[in-house]
Amino acid sequence: MTRVWKWNRPVTVREVLEDLQKERSIAYTTVMTVLDNLHQKGWVRREAEGRAYRYEAVSTRAAYAAALMNEAWSQSDNAAAALVAFFGMMSEEQRQALTDAVRIVQLPETPPENPASGRNPASGRNPVSEQNPGSAEDGGGR
Repeated sequence: MTRVWKWNRPVTVREVLEDLQKERSIAYTTVMTVLDNLHQKGWVRREAEGRAYRYEAVSTRAAYAAALMNEAWSQSDNAAAALVAFFGMMSEEQRQALTDAVRIVQLPETPPENPASGRNPASGRNPVSEQNPGSAEDGGGR
């Protein structure tokens, strides 16, 4: 999976083989079997290209890591204690990444309205008239 995620595009067995052979000797059939197993498990999808397949990751590495963390966390009988222990293992760089992630998740989805105009400053539109297309403000009364 590391190779498939690294390239972030559909790859052939031959491409993965050639990349792996830079580090160690490995057989074509071994790489083909591993990619086929990943396909059967639903980790990669494949599309025929001539007599071969191109394999592509079904999800990102980040989504996979998040799913692993969620699964491990859900196995705990004390979620708060598990999180405290996990945070205690983090490096300063990881703690900063966590702080940044929490900040992103907590941001409002849309900028707040400008109370003076009743308009969303990002779009300049009036959300009230968008919700009521027949409002008197836009002249489209019923």
